Amino acid sequence: MDWLVAGILGVVQGLTEFLPISSSAHLRIIGEFLMPGREPGAFFTAIIQIGTEAAVLVYFWDDIVAIITKWCRALVGRHDRRDPEVRMGWLIIAGSIPIGVLGLLFQDAIETTLRSLWVVASMLIVFGIILGLADRFGRQDRTLGQMTWGQGVAFGLFQALALIPGVSRSGGTITGGRLMGFTRESAARYSFLLAIPAVLSSGLYSVYKAIGEPSSLGWGPTAFATIVSFAVGYAVIVGFLRFIETKSFAIFVWYRVALGLLLFLLLGTGVLTA
Repeated sequence: MDWLVAGILGVVQGLTEFLPISSSAHLRIIGEFLMPGREPGAFFTAIIQIGTEAAVLVYFWDDIVAIITKWCRALVGRHDRRDPEVRMGWLIIAGSIPIGVLGLLFQDAIETTLRSLWVVASMLIVFGIILGLADRFGRQDRTLGQMTWGQGVAFGLFQALALIPGVSRSGGTITGGRLMGFTRESAARYSFLLAIPAVLSSGLYSVYKAIGEPSSLGWGPTAFATIVSFAVGYAVIVGFLRFIETKSFAIFVWYRVALGLLLFLLLGTGVLTA
């Protein structure tokens, strides 16, 4: 049974990681149904996120190699430091600091109190509405090449909000980008690139902490879920970037609000426990 549960959760992770609907919220909710009284946990979530981030690495491989190569060469004076990709490397580093610092400071709360389904339901609705307003009224003319240092750090702060299940890493970052006037494609693209250091470091740190200890579902099923999340996640990246070329985020806003209200109903009637 654990293998089936792991496979389902891997599909859920792959489907929801890059959409602004919160993968951690969906894993928490569906895990409650599949594993009554024994949810997947923050460790399992961190590990299978490595699978979806591997999908980002594959999809953006050429961009990532160019950024890292030019940034390293510029660091030793062998490349123009004004190159846009060198600058992007520094912006990703700066934008990754907030989630790293806040993640360490509030680690206990993130793994316990903030995983309450009451919190998840509230964040789904609140940040769904904020995303809708930002997408509807935000400017749509800035590209990544126009990003300032302040905006790079602001992106990082919005990403750090995703430490609260229900906010959504991509949703928080994209919302911040839309509020600052970036195009949908630019905001989404940067959210994917900015997530790489945070998610990989979180996942690898979880592996380090759990050496010698079994995961909530066992190492075999956890590895299987990670592979599944990679395959599904890659397909979602391709489809999502094509979708937002012509469509707004409205469908995701309505989905978040509806899911949040449904979750409140299930909690209020005792079908689910927080």
